[in-house]
Amino acid sequence: MTTERREPAFDADERTSLEGWLEFHRRTLAMKCEGLTDAQLGTASVEPSPMSLMGLVRHMTDVERFWYRTVLVDEAVTPLYWTDEDPDADFRLGEGVGRQEAHANWQAEIEAARRNAAGFALDDLSRGRHRRSGQRMNLRWIHTHMIEEYARHNGHADLIRERIDGVTGD
Repeated sequence: MTTERREPAFDADERTSLEGWLEFHRRTLAMKCEGLTDAQLGTASVEPSPMSLMGLVRHMTDVERFWYRTVLVDEAVTPLYWTDEDPDADFRLGEGVGRQEAHANWQAEIEAARRNAAGFALDDLSRGRHRRSGQRMNLRWIHTHMIEEYARHNGHADLIRERIDGVTGD
């Protein structure tokens, strides 16, 4: 499967632009994972970091879950991969961790995010609150934060993919 991406139109309205860039970055991470084995996807970036492409997918799964379910709609869900006691567990891959499960969970959270965001205007405040600050934020802030989160981690993904098989590109 080849992931296709498109930049948002140059004259898109704000919401279309934000959601277009978010989708662009989601697809970028998917592209970085294409054509690799489970073992390659689990290859750590560089000692001592446990960060891998599979770990990034698992991390972004929980990030999508937190912002669009816990914060935006105040749904009582727990993280799939990390805990308060082990906040980096999403990056530590145990035996039997594979692409299919990680990818399916990630796509399910992306679909939940799209569905939940569709019920809000950009200026609408979240129903839930950020767990540390206690603040509510609007959908615009959440979308912008998610674009930043994906863009930062896609930079990591670029370097990890190049280390695995030399593939580079945006």
